[in-house]
Amino acid sequence: MRRYLYFSVFSSGLVTLTVELTASRLLGNVFGTSNLVWASIIGLILIYLTAGYFLGGRLADKRPNPETFFSVMLWGAFTAGVVPIVSRPVLRGAARAFDELQMGDLLGSFVVVMVLFIIPITLLGMVSPFAIRLAITKPEEAGAISGRIYAISTLGSFIGTFLPVLVLIPLLGTTNTFIAASIYLMAVALLGLGRAAGWRKVIIWLWMPILLAVFAVLWAGGAFKSTPGQVFEDETPYNYIEVVERNGYTMLRLNDGQGVHSIFHPEDLDYSGPWKQFLAGPFYLPDQRPEDVERIAIIGLAAGTVARQATEVFGDIPIDGYEIDPAIIEVGREYFGMNLANLNAYAVDGRWGLFTSENQYTLIGVDAYRPPYIPWHLTTQEFFQLTKEHLDDNGVLVINVGRSPTDRSLIDGLVTTLRTVFP
Repeated sequence: MRRYLYFSVFSSGLVTLTVELTASRLLGNVFGTSNLVWASIIGLILIYLTAGYFLGGRLADKRPNPETFFSVMLWGAFTAGVVPIVSRPVLRGAARAFDELQMGDLLGSFVVVMVLFIIPITLLGMVSPFAIRLAITKPEEAGAISGRIYAISTLGSFIGTFLPVLVLIPLLGTTNTFIAASIYLMAVALLGLGRAAGWRKVIIWLWMPILLAVFAVLWAGGAFKSTPGQVFEDETPYNYIEVVERNGYTMLRLNDGQGVHSIFHPEDLDYSGPWKQFLAGPFYLPDQRPEDVERIAIIGLAAGTVARQATEVFGDIPIDGYEIDPAIIEVGREYFGMNLANLNAYAVDGRWGLFTSENQYTLIGVDAYRPPYIPWHLTTQEFFQLTKEHLDDNGVLVINVGRSPTDRSLIDGLVTTLRTVFP
């Protein structure tokens, strides 16, 4: 039984981190992935685990038997699988509140969703101290067994850190990742319960996976967001992608949906947005003509709006577009007419793509500052030095960065850094 106890602890650690990392995507689809959101998720989950460690130790001393241990694990697994289903209507309401900038409703939704994680995370936190109590039969083994259990649990957590991000979420989506992790841990707990208390006990608990399966079939499907005009949505290792059509225009929105990242109309190229401002960059220098632009780099290609407009203005010159999410490139080709013969679309981080490029550019456009979050490694002195090294003699760097109507601190900070490279 001790070996199975170790396996149970490993599985619990794996599922705990899977839930935590998947929770970040569940909330990030609506609330974004700012440091504040991440800190809230990690901080609250640590508080829930702290409560679980405390309660698990006390319960283990009162009822030190495997049946109670596996029952706790069962309830933790079941409630973890229910969270995304119960939170779905709340998150849809939060998405609408975000679109309408109803910050009170938005904050309330965030609090409600985080509260939903109290039960599963606290129960999962009870597993390790309970397992230690069951595994120790001799006082002289206490240190070795405690260390072994925490090591095994941490190893499971290590795997649970990468499994959802690299495998489960891209393959299954956020909700089904929760459900898959839940069913896996329920299976582990039910097998342990059968070995410890008899298989008749298992039959009593079978309602849990059955009910979760019913929930999954009835409520887990369908669009995550109910945005009017939505024609496509997808989850990738990098983003929640949404394509929306309104009044003949196709728009690309990512994650929390704040900001339109690309726009397309089959008969119109003038979208009155920030994209065409990149095209004015070469004319910052005197006596520049459209035919003087020889090659363009776009860091943050998205679905190719700037590339299409640039081709219309400057002709079929080579354009190198760097976009970290390959799924966005595919969406651009399918929904945004991003099938230009002169466009080289690279699915790579923009900084690394520019670093490995051997080309010189007349125009480098940085359009990767995803509102309201900015990748910091594209704002450093080293990055701007890299752009300078890839500009030709008449090259110009253009950056799209937003600000609030009354606060220029972000722009002032960027300008200060830029002046150390472009005095």
